Amino acid sequence: MEEKGIEVPIYFLCPISLQIMRDPVTLSTGVTYDRESIERWVFSGDNEVTCPMTKQLLPDPEIIPNHTLRRLIQGWCVANAASGVERFPTPRAPVSKAQMAQLLDESTAAASPTQLAALRKLRSIVGESERNRRTAESAGAPHLLVSIIRRSAAASSAVDGCTGSTSGSALEEALTILHTLQVSPQGFSELVERNGDLVEIFTEVLRSSSYQTRAYAVILLQSITQALPLSQLVNLKKEIFEELKSVVNDQISLKASKAALRVLSQLSIWGKNRAKATKAGGVGVILELLLDEQDGKVCEMAMVVLDQLCGCAEGRAELVGHPAGIAVVSKKILRVSQLATERAVKVLYSVAKFSAAPAVVQEMLHVGVVSKLCLLLQLDCGSKTKEKTKEILRLHARMWKDSPCIPPLLQASYACY
Repeated sequence: MEEKGIEVPIYFLCPISLQIMRDPVTLSTGVTYDRESIERWVFSGDNEVTCPMTKQLLPDPEIIPNHTLRRLIQGWCVANAASGVERFPTPRAPVSKAQMAQLLDESTAAASPTQLAALRKLRSIVGESERNRRTAESAGAPHLLVSIIRRSAAASSAVDGCTGSTSGSALEEALTILHTLQVSPQGFSELVERNGDLVEIFTEVLRSSSYQTRAYAVILLQSITQALPLSQLVNLKKEIFEELKSVVNDQISLKASKAALRVLSQLSIWGKNRAKATKAGGVGVILELLLDEQDGKVCEMAMVVLDQLCGCAEGRAELVGHPAGIAVVSKKILRVSQLATERAVKVLYSVAKFSAAPAVVQEMLHVGVVSKLCLLLQLDCGSKTKEKTKEILRLHARMWKDSPCIPPLLQASYACY
């Protein structure tokens, strides 16, 4: 392999990534890898704990720094500096379990400069490597961070949404670290089991904090809601839906909006939650988002949520009561993606079948829904979407059949109805 036109010795390359090793480490099998690559392999959870090259099982994947090889690589970099090869710094050793435990103990000192300094140090450490993240998780960092978030959220609420500098900073640091840790699904399940009010805690964070903490909170809620047992999923309080709606409405960031839409989608599978989300103003904020949103992925996710909310009578009533509701849904057909088209047709099908007052049927004609559906029949769309399109047209054929709004070229496809 060549690096900037210079031949690189093969033994300087990591067998996994085929890049020059910056921190070579050796497994018990005798094979050397770059630390970042092998730790990603070992701690990802997607593979058995094996040596990638020999496939030998590693019950205890001890990783030993290969200082000799690292010095050779650094020396080679220095020797070729004139050719543009940069020497990388000597890597820091991973944090041990004892060091991590001490740092976590310092982070429990509530509302003190020591706590804030410890949290900032912890954030820096967990951001360095996968190994440090897993060491922190196994040492109980997620549970500690949740306790800090709980105290800070309660303090924020006690002063009516005005966070003090210490608690606010501690809250922001704790949320950032918990997000950076990339806690495993099993880890989130344990958090939910030990903290039955975890959703309420994060609801309080969403209600009383800055844009940055709200963004981290809603992103973490994706994993929290996935770990909730069914008994909690179907009995969530209305406040969580109000705060999720606010995140979408405030457009804190693209990532936060997507996270809020994902959480709404996860929760709206259940009928009770659909009604709660609708009463919280979910349909209206989704429609307002769809009016101007240019990001295709966000439009898809918004249409998924709207389809779910229109699965209840309250959601359909909000849709047809919105001045631009039917028109917005119609506009997304054939304009965004196949998924958005499918969901738009499902929404219109729900309205046409269950909420089709005469005024609604006439509105569907006037805003171009019928023309769009007739056009859709002539294009290559999914069989289920086509069947729903045909059923919508059958349901109200008598009112739409002779309308001049239907283009002459489409009369033939509509005549059978």
